[in-house]
Amino acid sequence: MKTRKVTDLVHFEDDAARTEILYETPQLFSQVVCVQGSQGIGPMSDASSDGLLVVLAGEIATQIGKARTRMQQWEAALVRAGEELTFRNASEEPSVVLLVLAPPPA
Repeated sequence: MKTRKVTDLVHFEDDAARTEILYETPQLFSQVVCVQGSQGIGPMSDASSDGLLVVLAGEIATQIGKARTRMQQWEAALVRAGEELTFRNASEEPSVVLLVLAPPPA
């Protein structure tokens, strides 16, 4: 069994969001996204992959499809295949997000 310490992937960049792949297999893709200030990612979508978004630290402003919400640490959201995802850091503190996609995006 291969294990990884997620905190080893938590690093921030001054000019853009930082992404680090956690695991990638033919059936699954996961990455850790680190954002600070007003950094964010998206919009992005994949027609064949469902996604799971989990806030590991901080607070983010999220838009999935047309729905918008703020998410705090330990909150999760489902991103269905074909839905657009956009999120940004929403606090003075940095945020860390786990994004899991299955199957991996094309």
